Formats: sequence, structure tokens, C-alpha cells
Amino acid sequence: MTEAWEAAVESQIRSAVQRGEFDNLPGMGKPIPGRGAPYDESWWIKSFLEREALPSDLLLPTPLQLRRCIEQVPAEVRDLPTEQSVRDFVGQLNAQIVAWLRNPEGPRVAVRPVNADEVVRRWRAERASAGSRTSTDSLAPAGGPPPTGAPVRRSWWAWLPWRRRQAT
Repeated sequence: MTEAWEAAVESQIRSAVQRGEFDNLPGMGKPIPGRGAPYDESWWIKSFLEREALPSDLLLPTPLQLRRCIEQVPAEVRDLPTEQSVRDFVGQLNAQIVAWLRNPEGPRVAVRPVNADEVVRRWRAERASAGSRTSTDSLAPAGGPPPTGAPVRRSWWAWLPWRRRQAT
């Protein structure tokens, strides 16, 4: 049975070659891509990402993707117009983090929700410094030390013995 099937397939291929159906195919006469390169087990994943123009971050496990998102929060919220939009962005990210914390999978990586108040505080400070730079010609560097007359106020937890080194 298989011999008869193979003979039928071979005869169809032979007749297609005689009719010229395999002439002028795309890539004819060109070298095979990747020929001579060392073997890579994930060649098909790399070629798929390259062909579809997808970021390689999609291959990262969920906790590492979340950590990368947390690192990019300042850049992501920089151009948001209102405080509420900043809080919404942080809320959506925190919802993803909490969903992962409830059912963790992948490598054990410490991922904590983002403090929305801290992000908003930094967003406000950045907008204020950007506004002052555009409105006045200040020679002082942005984000410099506070004026010497103003005392630095620290929260109560900064005075705990194990937090003293980190509090500034």
C-alpha cells in the first residue's frame, strides 16, 4: 500500500517538474538562510520574533516582565496629563502584580506592588521641575539638594534601626 502511494506521489512530482511548476519559485538560486551557522535550538522562536517584529520581552517569565514594567513606570507616566491617569496606570500595573502574587508561576522573584502615592509625588516633582526650567532661566541643577533653611522631613519608619542606613 505505501509503495503504491509513494509511486503516485513521485509521478505527480515528476509531471509537475515537466510542466515547469517548480520554475521561478521565490528564493530560487539564493543561498538557504542560516546555512553554515552553528545549530541553535531556539532558531524557530528567534525567527518568529524577528519576522513578526515582536519584542523579545515576551519570552521572559511573568515575574521578570512585571519587574521590567515596574522599572519603566517613571518613563511611562512622564507624559500622562493628569494625576488620575497616573493613578489609573499604577492601579492597572498593581492589579497585574496582585494577580501574579495570588497564583505565582515561574521563577521565584520578589515583585511588590508599586506605591501609587510615591509615583504621583515623583510625577508632580518632575512636572514642577520641568515647568520651572521652561519658565525661568535657573542655573541650579534640577533635582539638586533642598535649600539649607528647609529641614528634611522623614517619615516615622525611617527612624527604625534597620531602616536608618536606607533613609536619606
